[in-house]
Amino acid sequence: MQNLQHIQILLLTAPARCLQALSLVTHGLTLAWGLGGGTFVVLVLWLFAVCKHTTNVASDGTSESDPLLQQDRTQADIQGDSIPNAPLCSICSELDLHQILLDGISRDKAIPLGSLSSILKKSDQCGFCHLVSLVVRRTWLLDKFPHSDLSGIECGLFSLDCGCLREPTPEPKKLCHRLSIHTSDRPREIYSALMTAQSGLSLEIQLMEEDAFKFERPTDLHGRRVNDVVDVGLVKKWIEVCQEGHGDICESVWWMGDVRRLPDFMRMVDVVSMAVVPAPPACRYVALSYLWGGIGAEYWTTKDNIGERSTSGGLNMANVPDTIADSIQLVRQLGERYIWIDTLCIIQDDLKDKISQIHAMDLIYGGSYFTIYAAGGTSARDPLPGHRPRTRTPQQHIEVIQGLHLSVPLPTPIEALTLSAWSTRGWTYQELMLSRRRIYFTAQQVYFECRRDIFCEDLVAESRRLASSTQPLRYRGAGNFTNLRKPMHARMDDYISSYMIAIGQYTQRNLTVESDIIDAITALTNALTRGFELGGGDPARAFHFGMTLTDLEHALLWQHHPRMPRARRSLTDEGSSPWPSWAWAAWRGAVHYKGGALYAWIDSDSDWPRVTESVIDPWYVVDHNGDTVQLDVRRIHRAFTYPIPEEAMNPYSSPQGILDPSQLTLDIHRPLDPGTLIFRTTSSRFSIIRRGGGDNEKSSARVYHDLFNILSSASSPSSWVGSVILPLDPAPPASLEFIVLSRTSASPGVYDEESLGKFYHGCMLYVMAVSQNEGLMERVGLGIIHEAAWIASSAQEKVVFLR
Repeated sequence: MQNLQHIQILLLTAPARCLQALSLVTHGLTLAWGLGGGTFVVLVLWLFAVCKHTTNVASDGTSESDPLLQQDRTQADIQGDSIPNAPLCSICSELDLHQILLDGISRDKAIPLGSLSSILKKSDQCGFCHLVSLVVRRTWLLDKFPHSDLSGIECGLFSLDCGCLREPTPEPKKLCHRLSIHTSDRPREIYSALMTAQSGLSLEIQLMEEDAFKFERPTDLHGRRVNDVVDVGLVKKWIEVCQEGHGDICESVWWMGDVRRLPDFMRMVDVVSMAVVPAPPACRYVALSYLWGGIGAEYWTTKDNIGERSTSGGLNMANVPDTIADSIQLVRQLGERYIWIDTLCIIQDDLKDKISQIHAMDLIYGGSYFTIYAAGGTSARDPLPGHRPRTRTPQQHIEVIQGLHLSVPLPTPIEALTLSAWSTRGWTYQELMLSRRRIYFTAQQVYFECRRDIFCEDLVAESRRLASSTQPLRYRGAGNFTNLRKPMHARMDDYISSYMIAIGQYTQRNLTVESDIIDAITALTNALTRGFELGGGDPARAFHFGMTLTDLEHALLWQHHPRMPRARRSLTDEGSSPWPSWAWAAWRGAVHYKGGALYAWIDSDSDWPRVTESVIDPWYVVDHNGDTVQLDVRRIHRAFTYPIPEEAMNPYSSPQGILDPSQLTLDIHRPLDPGTLIFRTTSSRFSIIRRGGGDNEKSSARVYHDLFNILSSASSPSSWVGSVILPLDPAPPASLEFIVLSRTSASPGVYDEESLGKFYHGCMLYVMAVSQNEGLMERVGLGIIHEAAWIASSAQEKVVFLR
């Protein structure tokens, strides 16, 4: 027995990977000792052989003795695998999958597999056809489009390497290869759905890690089995790889600067003492993002229970829902102590406390060591999928084909999140975008994403990220809202494109309480304010109603999504005035920022709008105190291309000069509402007519906003001088008043070039269609008009009060 104790001591001083063997053989050692010395000696020799092998594996998972080959433990497992080979059809039985994966085949030399329709029909008879059917059905969303026309689509098989995690790059045959399916076409009706679902277009089948040795390859980038319960040790490894290998790029939060200390009013859940405690100075903590799901308030922290919960053991887990309970347990398993959970750390019936913490969420999520995303359920009652047994349904399907274990890769992080209810909720958007490290618990599997890499359960990809490394999940994460590092001063205005993209994504999500629309994105606007020093770094000066004031001319250029009804957002506060019509937050539904091509085709996927010259200066707004203040709006000066076209020699000239105090008031016998914009511009009236033809006319029942031609009566017959997007319900009148906002350029198809001549840079003006009541204007729509037509219309100078 002394020998047994000596062996155990040696094991306890062995490397960590050798300790894994201890859990497998400690019982065996005791049994072998009882059976006899010979059995004991054999088992000891085997154990030290295992330890010797594992100590020759580098910390990044590569073998020190041979950097290109990693003899994985699953090599032994496969020898005892009794799963029979799947039957194959006559076409697939002719394939030599081992040779194809070993040598690779280029796309242009793809091996014909026959028609897609025939493959789908054979999927219950042929194992390989079944895998092809699975990947096509999932990627093309065929279950949502069961009547898609697949006739004439032919399939082929090719094989390419799927990346490399090592330097120097090994020879091609030493790299992991995937099988890829080439199709001659795709059903037209699935394209828009693929974009919405963030689905990748590649159709791939992966080889599992247990078969890597058959090709004398390491397990890098091979498939990995996903078990009923997630391996917490693997999750911990992902965090360590990031922390130890990625350096400052995943550690720093540039918009926070040196402000890493949380405000004094912040609280944390201490998972050791099980209490809600004041956040220790500079503590390392985890944050949680999840769905409340409308469940009761019995587990919330309130004024009545905060005292009890602040004491050790005072956080009673009896009433805590599964999402929160599992997250607390996970944090404990990962060796962390503090976690921020909104319902526990914010006093829910204390309005002052809620407002303070809402306005600090950029610091909370930006400063968290990592954030846990419970994206696998629909409410806080749901467990973290895979954290406990029987909390997730296996999604991985493995077939044994010609002795090789093959599977369809599970969805990428962005695909899995898009499928979740979590991704439809408004509050979770900023929680996602501001976190530097993320652990996603989804219905498919668990993923890790940081600013430099992505890991998941079904892919062996843990490695130091090298400058030239590639892997299948690269660029398929959820992305980051802001740049990874603080931009150069010369590019400080680049934030506006990030802002526009974020608003377009955010407004597609839903809120239980409509008036949360601004609060639920305050963390993002605070991060922009601090990072780009907008409004002197003061969020109250930088943003009003979710609109950036520094670049107000760009912020005003949003459009309703054409398939969203036009309806004002309802506010819950009694006596509060409606939010101003010029702010996207005042309206329900999705909005987007699109470039000039939008005015030629309403479904254009053009990039964001661009202002080429400011024509209004100064701007004023009525602030929340009722005072009229001048805004510090960034001016954009026009850049000419030489030689200057003759048509541009007589440009639109905007009225200039500071407004007199008497011009800043409106005689309507009541004070102006907060949010009223005041500025001097020119105004003119034009006829409009809905543009005929195109897809929207065929599907008008689904379209709530459409393109209208702006017509000028300065010539006979009237000519088409611009385009505007207007709501269809109620139907707009035959003519509308327009006001000029700024100068821009445009694409063909927005006015009659025969009447007004060819394009030149900056020939168009952004105009807002408005309605007027007692001198107050409201936004009706937004469009562009040729400056020559505007000048010819004898537009009148006007001080605008825009609500």
